[in-house]
Amino acid sequence: MASDGDSRGRLLSVGGFLSIVAGVFEIINGVSAYWRAFDVLFFWWALISGQNVWGAHIGDLAQPPPPAPRWPLIMMGFVLAVLGILAIIGGVSAIRRKSFGVSLAGAICALPTVILGVLAIIFVALGKTEFDDVRG
Repeated sequence: MASDGDSRGRLLSVGGFLSIVAGVFEIINGVSAYWRAFDVLFFWWALISGQNVWGAHIGDLAQPPPPAPRWPLIMMGFVLAVLGILAIIGGVSAIRRKSFGVSLAGAICALPTVILGVLAIIFVALGKTEFDDVRG
């Protein structure tokens, strides 16, 4: 699906757009996972231990929360945020038709959002010929 000099290929534009959208979702999920590592554990412990959400004691069973490992959520949030940034960079590269390798790597980084990531990989891979046209 080669394109002439002035018009942009739709495959790369759609693939880049899907990669950017997937990257934004990944960044949101990464920040959310990081936030949950610190707040949600205490919220659930308050409900289980007999407190209401605002901290008033319902019974005398309220105890401090047990130590819980938070590093898995923190690491998951960090990895998702980095993958999201790379997906956005790859999506911009696909829309600008700069580098096929960077565009495909960005689409692969969009895979945690399964449907958007798979579609981004398909569209960027099918639009490879448009990168070859830019080089001559």
